[in-house]
Amino acid sequence: QVQLVESGGGLVQAGGSLRLSCAGPGYIFSISTMGWYRQAPGKQRELVGDITIGGSTNYADSVKGRFTISRDNAKHTMYLQMNTLKPEDTGVYYCYANAFPGATRWDQGTQVTVSS
Repeated sequence: QVQLVESGGGLVQAGGSLRLSCAGPGYIFSISTMGWYRQAPGKQRELVGDITIGGSTNYADSVKGRFTISRDNAKHTMYLQMNTLKPEDTGVYYCYANAFPGATRWDQGTQVTVSS
């Protein structure tokens, strides 16, 4: 089964930074727009942002100017650089690929906790 694997989450103080990674099979990275979702406790899942194969990005207003999505197709890895973190950024972060919706492990993800 094709799966994407997130890593890099952790506990950080407000104002700090974290970098998440998402790894998977090379053919996913060669043909698919990819991105990140997050889900905070008691809240609906929300789109953080996405990145096309060519590197064009879009972000939710809540993270613009603080988060950066990048991808290294040769290394089969996508990144989410998160700076100036806020407590409201706390949640489980998931990566996805538009062309492979079944590759996201919605029961896993990586936990990000930002303390105030």
